Amino acid sequence: MADLTPFHIAFPVDDLAAARHFYGEILGCPEGRSSDRWIDFNLFGHQIVAHQVGPADRGVTGGENSVDGHQVPVPHYGVVLRPADWHRLAARLKSHGIRFLIEPHTRFEGEVGEQSTMFFLDPAGNALEFKSFADMDQLFAS
Repeated sequence: MADLTPFHIAFPVDDLAAARHFYGEILGCPEGRSSDRWIDFNLFGHQIVAHQVGPADRGVTGGENSVDGHQVPVPHYGVVLRPADWHRLAARLKSHGIRFLIEPHTRFEGEVGEQSTMFFLDPAGNALEFKSFADMDQLFAS
């Protein structure tokens, strides 16, 4: 797989201090620039930005889709990690008592696209998925 350039995503939060604690302390994301309304974080080399908004500004959630027997929240975002990094993150989240929407597990076991995955919410209710492929060439396999 070729070197990837970092992605950028901005997402709504209702409590900037809670976002700072969750992304900085629990996920271990270094903080970049910030203001009284937003914070940049380095999420495994990608730029994510928590923007404080009011409840009326949050928009509409998309619901859920069934994937390999689990109800996956839509929308969601996250990063595909190397297996060792994925396992370290899962252990870190468990040590902080994070409640998983979908517990860390392997899906599509023995099939094309086999992957480890986990889903959880940030304090503002944004859904995150972190996954890992033993064979990164399977990332876009059909």
